[in-house]
Amino acid sequence: MGAGGLWVRTAHTALSGGLALALFLHRTGEAEPPLPSPHTRPRRGRERKGGRGGEERGELLQPLIFVLLVLCSVLLYFKVSLMDPGFVKAEEEAKVYMVIAQVPTHIKMRRCGYCMVKQPMRAKHCQLCQHCVRRYDHHCPWIENCVGENNHPLFIVYLSVQLIVLLWGGHIAWSGLYFEQSWDWLQRNIFLLISFLLLVIFTIVVLLLLMSHLYLISCNTTTWEFMSHHRISYLRHSELENPFDQGVVLNFWKFFCSCHLTTWEKIYFHRNDEPV
Repeated sequence: MGAGGLWVRTAHTALSGGLALALFLHRTGEAEPPLPSPHTRPRRGRERKGGRGGEERGELLQPLIFVLLVLCSVLLYFKVSLMDPGFVKAEEEAKVYMVIAQVPTHIKMRRCGYCMVKQPMRAKHCQLCQHCVRRYDHHCPWIENCVGENNHPLFIVYLSVQLIVLLWGGHIAWSGLYFEQSWDWLQRNIFLLISFLLLVIFTIVVLLLLMSHLYLISCNTTTWEFMSHHRISYLRHSELENPFDQGVVLNFWKFFCSCHLTTWEKIYFHRNDEPV
C-alpha cells in the first residue's frame, strides 16, 4: 500500500467514523427521557416495568443499526480497495495467445508496452497500478485502486450501502436542526449544519456515480469504453455498436452472478457473426 493510498483510506475511515459517532451520540442524546417533575405522580409498577424500558430499547435500535451499516460500508470499502481488481497475470499468457491468434488482423490486439503481457480483450494498462486490468473500468482515486472485472460488482454493492448510510445520516442531521435566527442557535447547531451539508454533497456524488455505473452495466460497457469508443480498435471495427451487449437482464445477471472470468473474445466474435 502506497503512502497516497494509506492517506486516502485513513481519511475515509476517520470521516465515516467521526460523522457516524457524532450522529449516533446526537440521536441517543435525543432519546434520553426528560427528568421527572417532583409533582408528577409515579406510574404504576406494571407501567414502569414494561413501558419506558421497551421504548428506550426501540429508540436505541435505530442508531445501533445505523452504526452497523456504517461499519459494513467501511469494511466493504477496504475489501474493494485492497482486493485484486483483475490484474492480467503472466501465467495466463498462453491461454490469451490462443484466443488472440483467432483475432482478424484489422483488429489491433497487442502486447502491453508497459508490463509486456498479452492483453485479453477489454483489458487496459493502468499506469497508477502498473498492471493490465481485465475489463478495465476506471482507476478510482476514492479507493486508490482500479475498478475491474473482479471487484466491480462489489464496488456497486459498496456504493449502494454507502448511499443508504448517507441518506440515513442526512435524515438524522436534518431532524436535529430547528432553525432560529440567532447566534446562540448557530453555535449550538454548527456541527449538525456542517454534517448535513457534507452529507448532501457526498450523497449527490455517490448517487450520480451509482446511477452512471448501473446504466453502463445495463449496456455491458465500461467507463473506459464509453469515453474512448472511437480509439478502441475492437469497438471501432465492430459491425455492432456494442458487441458485448446481450440485453439488460442478461447483462445484469452475468455481471452480478457470474462466478468466473469471462472470455470476452468468444462473445465478441459470436455477436459479430450474427446477421445484422
